[in-house]
Amino acid sequence: MKAFQESVLALSGGVGGAKLALGLADAVAPGQLHVLANTGDDFRHLGLHISPDIDTLLYTLSGKSNHVLGWGLAGETWGVMEALEKLQGETWFRLGDNDLATHLWRTAQLAEGVSLLQVTNALAQQLGISSRIHPMCEELVSTTVHSEGRDLPFQHYFVREQCEPKVTGFSFEGIADASPNADVMALLADDRFSTIVICPSNPFVSIDPILQIPRMWTTLRDSKAPLVLVSPIVSGMAIKGPAAKMMLELGVPVTALGVAQHYSELYPGLLDYFVIDVDKVGILNVDFEPSSEVSKSTHKITILDSEGKSELTRHTGSEMSLEASITKSGKFYIAVQQSGTVYSDVEYSIKASAQSITEIPDGSITGTNGDDFSKGTLGDDIF
Repeated sequence: MKAFQESVLALSGGVGGAKLALGLADAVAPGQLHVLANTGDDFRHLGLHISPDIDTLLYTLSGKSNHVLGWGLAGETWGVMEALEKLQGETWFRLGDNDLATHLWRTAQLAEGVSLLQVTNALAQQLGISSRIHPMCEELVSTTVHSEGRDLPFQHYFVREQCEPKVTGFSFEGIADASPNADVMALLADDRFSTIVICPSNPFVSIDPILQIPRMWTTLRDSKAPLVLVSPIVSGMAIKGPAAKMMLELGVPVTALGVAQHYSELYPGLLDYFVIDVDKVGILNVDFEPSSEVSKSTHKITILDSEGKSELTRHTGSEMSLEASITKSGKFYIAVQQSGTVYSDVEYSIKASAQSITEIPDGSITGTNGDDFSKGTLGDDIF
């Protein structure tokens, strides 16, 4: 597939967002993907500065992530954790031996006054990553999960207590004093991005911390680049992590529409495109029924892995295609319907890309109804 020359900005948390970031990295020219990473779950542990989402992006984009565990490095060993356990030390947050090297080096660099951005750039270069990973800010922002009668640091909720406590809300200590990533703000000011994508990360604890940094979401809203939100909810389930559980406990509909409502209420005018998955029984017709003036059309999109092979072929031996129902009413909402079993928790890369929907690369996207979505209608560079 011919890679795009335009730059793309992706907002991402950890595993779920990193999967799409990997696909975007394959779809654009080397060095043209910029990922604005959540650091709201960064924390100190065993004296080390841990940046879970940044590290997940680093390991995923370098092809070194652990596909079995879903986090950390492939081929990891656990000698330090085993020794620490014998000493009755804290081992609830598992750090592999090779992963520890990342945290040791990062902590030492930060202690010497090197910025988190510089540290991240150096790690990406060492891992052979051409994409740019930008921490959302340099200041420490700490996500707190509010539960019934308790306030939990995010990693205590997520890892130590395995997301079991019922959530009642979230807060981000230090965010009012944080400044948005200067490099990303400069690129936005210069209109350097052709597309902005919010990856299918948890809206509450991965994307909200990024957007709620002062001036961040309004700058994204005012950018000339179209902003595409990819829903983290697939047929009532989260692509990865506790998003669906959180939505249920917060009284938010566990649907793509619930996700859309969250963003539209907190960040009015931010979204230009919305990519959602609906199951074969037609959730689109239940909770996202377009009004009479909204027209529909259907396209097939094939999701491939980084070797150009269908992920479903790799895992089940059969092909997979997605039906995309595109509705329009000034702005565009793309609803993706998969035939067959819900397919929500397998690594994937999207390699269906085009300058416009009518420029089909290598058959990755094939229109089924002949509609012409040219520039000025659907717009350029969806992904």
